[in-house]
Amino acid sequence: MSLQIYEFLYNQANGMMYLCNAMPTLEKISIANFRNIAFQELEFSPNINCISGNNGEGKTNLLAAIYYLSMTKSNFSSSDRYNFRHGQDSFTLCGSYRMESGLVSKISLQVDGEGKKLRRDDKPYPKISEHVGLLPIVMVSPSDTSLVSESGEERRKFVNSVLSQMDQQYLVAAQQYNRLLLQRNKMLKERNFADDLMQVVDMKLAMYAQPLYEARTRFIQQLEPIVSDYYKALSGGSEQVGIRYESDLSKGTLDQILASRLEKDRILRYTTAGLQRDDFVFEMDGMPIRRCGSQGQQKSFLVALKFAQYDIMKKSYGFAPMLLLDDVFDKLDMGRISNLLGMVSSSDFGQIFITDCNKVRLRGIVDSLTSDRTYFETAGGIFTKA
Repeated sequence: MSLQIYEFLYNQANGMMYLCNAMPTLEKISIANFRNIAFQELEFSPNINCISGNNGEGKTNLLAAIYYLSMTKSNFSSSDRYNFRHGQDSFTLCGSYRMESGLVSKISLQVDGEGKKLRRDDKPYPKISEHVGLLPIVMVSPSDTSLVSESGEERRKFVNSVLSQMDQQYLVAAQQYNRLLLQRNKMLKERNFADDLMQVVDMKLAMYAQPLYEARTRFIQQLEPIVSDYYKALSGGSEQVGIRYESDLSKGTLDQILASRLEKDRILRYTTAGLQRDDFVFEMDGMPIRRCGSQGQQKSFLVALKFAQYDIMKKSYGFAPMLLLDDVFDKLDMGRISNLLGMVSSSDFGQIFITDCNKVRLRGIVDSLTSDRTYFETAGGIFTKA
């Protein structure tokens, strides 16, 4: 049933699924007016790339630019303008990617006050969303703590970002669901609608919600045991970690649930049930990890979560995604760092970018892993090859 619904919704949305069977490697990037980077051109190793420098000098900004070229948005901020360099009203990113076929594909992104212009090999995308999934990417960063400490919205964003990269149909269905949800909330706010019109909107919402709910359910079922295995390998601890998916749709179809809550929604003037209320509870020994986990345990869980994401995406694509590790050694003891490096050094990983404020530690770690690496140092948004 889910597959048929997906196909129907996808055709209705006039989407176009982009199938990719090549492993992209970022060979070169050009950055202009992005955060604290005025202008920079850098060439990278296809294996491990290391960026060192003090806090606030630009390490994370470089990784954010690479992430932007894959996802067409920031992994930190919901507003593009927060990424403009101070005093500027636009930024430009351009990356040259070597595909498995040996051909080089150029991806360029220009963002200004009027929106985004995204091109592949100088040809504009009809829809920016069609690009998502072409350059699969996983990022581990200090901002991941929000997945534990903040509301369910952060965890929903994480799940959506993973599933949207692997499945264009999921992305299209999620976009349609959100548009209908905005329409329904507007109707509730204005308090001027016919019940039969609301019923039509609810039925459409339910059509999009069901396959999204099923996809999220399958994803968590697949994700949880892999997270558990990575956590054990990383921490060596005896505690058990898990993920519990909470959704209104576990109680029935969305149109039925919305109908039963219509009077409540009329009073509150917004939709009180649906996928926008989903949560993914991270647990340790049956308790929420944000309450019982130490900083080291929480960091280990988040690294395990992102590595599990990496494994699932690699299986889905048939090749390794790009991996960005931003200050990943922070709050990890040497035992956990050693275990982490053992995982990263395996042949299962593709191109990797690592940042660390301690260049001596970074060199000592990476030199023990491989001779195929490139080092950069940054100060004030200027990068030099070390």
